[in-house]
Amino acid sequence: MRKNIITKDKLKEWGIDWIFIIVGCALGAFSSICIMIPNGLSSGGITGLCRILQETTGINFSILYYGCAFLILVICSILLGIGEARKILLLTILYPGFLFLFEQLDITLLEKKDVILAAIYCGVFAGASTGLIFTRGYSFGGTDTIAKIIKKKLLPQVGISKILLVIDAVIIIASGVFFGRNIALYALVTQIIFSRVVDYVMYGFESRVVQLEIITDKHKEVADYILHEVKRGVSNVNIIGQYTQQPRQKIITLCSPRESMLIKQFVAKVDRNAFVTVIRVETVWGLGAGFSDLVDKGE
Repeated sequence: MRKNIITKDKLKEWGIDWIFIIVGCALGAFSSICIMIPNGLSSGGITGLCRILQETTGINFSILYYGCAFLILVICSILLGIGEARKILLLTILYPGFLFLFEQLDITLLEKKDVILAAIYCGVFAGASTGLIFTRGYSFGGTDTIAKIIKKKLLPQVGISKILLVIDAVIIIASGVFFGRNIALYALVTQIIFSRVVDYVMYGFESRVVQLEIITDKHKEVADYILHEVKRGVSNVNIIGQYTQQPRQKIITLCSPRESMLIKQFVAKVDRNAFVTVIRVETVWGLGAGFSDLVDKGE
């Protein structure tokens, strides 16, 4: 009987995952094919890179995206391991298919060309897409994966967010070379809106860093997962429950919103009776934790 319940729960989780993934892919593809490209815009990330390649080669955007995504998947599996590659495998296969579908549909959101509205709504739809995907613990495997590779192999002392910022900046500047300075500026607007919408979809108006406090009977499994899979630090705090008067340990960790979703899903899998608290964090200082430098280099 218990086995049937677990099977049903897993099927339900998979069903929810697929709903979020399909809607997320559809929104992302609609943003690129039906808003960005018809208005001659570009963006940061792998999307912006593919726009530049499309402009120079004339190859369909969906084909270019699939090629870039597959190349990142292969490099990721070699340099970061199969575990990291598994996280982006599904979207690497599925998302370019949605891009191709919308190319065939040949529809646009705006009645006529309007780069200002297009830049805004491109950010809104793309942000909603990424937010939905991140909420279920998946990733598109774009420049965030490239940033992880650079950090691990070349710049271990630099935070991933800073590397990602530089990559996106380089792509946006390159867009200015191929499409004109105004398009690069519109791409910057799109990127800012995109980031805010991702945060809003996942955590309302909360910050990009959250603190998780976890009380669980599977303490070792959860702590090991955070340390070795999510690659975040873990602190243990001894506590005593007032009702039971039993000593227990509470896990505390700082992570990104997407990583918090991965941890939540893992905790739910190993201990459905666990207690998890998510606390908004305004700022984190300390390179040892992989966040901002405690020392202001401008001083």
